[in-house]
Amino acid sequence: MRVLAINDISCVGKCSLTVTLPILSACGVECNVLPTALLSTHTGGFEGYTFRDLTDELPAILAHWKSLGLKFDFIYSGYLGNIAQIELVMQIKREFLSENGKFIVDPVMGDNGKLYDGFTVEYVEKMRSLCNKADYILPNTTEACYLANAPYPLTVGSANRALEKLRALCPRPIITGLTDNEGVAVCFLDENGNAQCYHHENVAGFFCGAGDVFASAFVGGLARGKDEQTAIALASEFTAAAIRRSATEVPDKRYGLNFEAEIITFVKNLNA
Repeated sequence: MRVLAINDISCVGKCSLTVTLPILSACGVECNVLPTALLSTHTGGFEGYTFRDLTDELPAILAHWKSLGLKFDFIYSGYLGNIAQIELVMQIKREFLSENGKFIVDPVMGDNGKLYDGFTVEYVEKMRSLCNKADYILPNTTEACYLANAPYPLTVGSANRALEKLRALCPRPIITGLTDNEGVAVCFLDENGNAQCYHHENVAGFFCGAGDVFASAFVGGLARGKDEQTAIALASEFTAAAIRRSATEVPDKRYGLNFEAEIITFVKNLNA
């Protein structure tokens, strides 16, 4: 299977493509990348980071790929820095996704109830259009609220209504980071339209890159032929294990999860 991952490269601080590439490779899946921006570090807690927008580089890359006749079985998009990049991803889906291929969108826009700096209402509207073309979307609770015009915060108890609204955009919405008395959960709609959730302990703290670990593992599961529920379960357990380990082993959480220490167990479960 050939996967195209469209996301930024943060040179320090494990997230986006520096997470996706090793996880998909460990799944035994060919991972190709299209970087949307180059940063010295990610933006979650670091000051003075450098940022290079790569929008102007993308058309030439795509033209070269087109000359090679490339097609991808899965296309997975993450951070897109502007509306022009969203439009390019729509083009990529049209021109490079194989017949019967799957398009997965992680609509990276915000966290903790707020949009990231530089994102606007117009950007949200354009992201809705992109989600409308996806087979799966993977918003966190903040992004789900913006996409569904739902009040923040979302909990497991309010997930069903939000998921129903999101299904108007995409047939298979999956919301990450929902909380209730049982902990933290990933929720999706089953075949009967009811919310189903995978719960894990809610470890205190903010863990940079956790969403990227989940999304990458989920895509890897699909690419290995797992059904949606199995891919969600495998990705949820892998992410939760990496968070539990990192809570005690990673002193500065800005540098990302120690997912590498859990990847052998994840791959064993994937191959089971």
